[in-house]
Amino acid sequence: MNMSSALPDGVRSLLACLAASILAGCTIVPGNQGYSNRDESEVRLPVQQGDVLAPANIKIKPITAELIIDLFKSARPPTGDGTSTAKVASKNNLRFTGDQPAAVPEYRLGPGDIVSIIVWDHPELTIPAGSFRSAEQAGTVIAEDGTIFFPYVGVIKAQGKTTSELRAILSTKLAKFIERVQLDVRMVAFRSQQVYVVGEVAKPGIQQVTDIPMTVLDAVNRAGGFTPEADYSRVLLTRRGTTYLVDIQAMYDYGVREQNVMLEQGDIVNVSDRSYNKIFVLGEVTKPGSLVMNKKRSTLAEALSDAGYINQTTADPRWIYVMRGDTEEPQLYHLDSRAPDAMLLADRFPLRPRDIVYVDTAPVVRWQRVIANILPTATMLNLTSQTYYPLFGGRQPSR
Repeated sequence: MNMSSALPDGVRSLLACLAASILAGCTIVPGNQGYSNRDESEVRLPVQQGDVLAPANIKIKPITAELIIDLFKSARPPTGDGTSTAKVASKNNLRFTGDQPAAVPEYRLGPGDIVSIIVWDHPELTIPAGSFRSAEQAGTVIAEDGTIFFPYVGVIKAQGKTTSELRAILSTKLAKFIERVQLDVRMVAFRSQQVYVVGEVAKPGIQQVTDIPMTVLDAVNRAGGFTPEADYSRVLLTRRGTTYLVDIQAMYDYGVREQNVMLEQGDIVNVSDRSYNKIFVLGEVTKPGSLVMNKKRSTLAEALSDAGYINQTTADPRWIYVMRGDTEEPQLYHLDSRAPDAMLLADRFPLRPRDIVYVDTAPVVRWQRVIANILPTATMLNLTSQTYYPLFGGRQPSR
């Protein structure tokens, strides 16, 4: 028996309306609306227009050979990721080691440093190290108030002075008691100036600042180098309450040496983990979800491959999208992958952290999903129309 003939007129009318709505766009069931055949985003996105952040629809750019060429011309990515509130470290705000670095300042003494003061031909003024005392044990420690005591000279201020300046002061004062003073001041232990290296390094902790200038990269290497979970591009340097973003990955990849900032007393170097460097592969793929990029290197082809590639039975290969929202103006890209050659373009299309890859659903699959949601209701209505009511002589009760 034809099921439609057994349905009441009202039910048939309802199903007809549902079918008409389905054919108009498959929008009855949430999530079954197609994204294909669009030139711009349907949803308005926040776009930076001058000094104002305003909502606007974004044009969708097709991924073509011309687009790949333009991307390669601007292959050097912007420093940072557009999300950090830290300032980008540069020669304009920090001392750096670029092609023409600033003059390296001499080390200045501070409380806790140990110096060795040697007056030649006057052993009574020089405490010998001996075989049982190290130079550190026999040296002169700069007190908490920044002073030292030396025979015939008394208490003098050493804090903030270089070893050359301290030698000149001692020589001048000893000249009143010793002819032709020959005096030398040497560093024995650097203990007054420290930087802190934390985060994703092998041996986080304190690093001493010495007379050899230490850069961010030096500090990381002294701390045992990066861990496998480190994000080379998100090294945060905090100095006197201001945080700067240092991109070490750019140093490795593009030789951006101005990022290699020289450190000072009290600096904090924090190596972030790479959990932020995720991309999201959604839609009709075998294993939808998030993927963590390795050193911010991934292409569209790699992301699809890591997600098990597109679902051959449900996906529409004509409509693969990349959505990027971490820039001043969000960007939307579209790849038509019906031809296998298109995967060559996908392999040359670089992804960035927080990109969303979306594979659209085939139209026939959307239709099937809508039918699958409506069929149980239609079956229930059909069974209801055929229900036998013995109390009313087998007839449905009248309202």
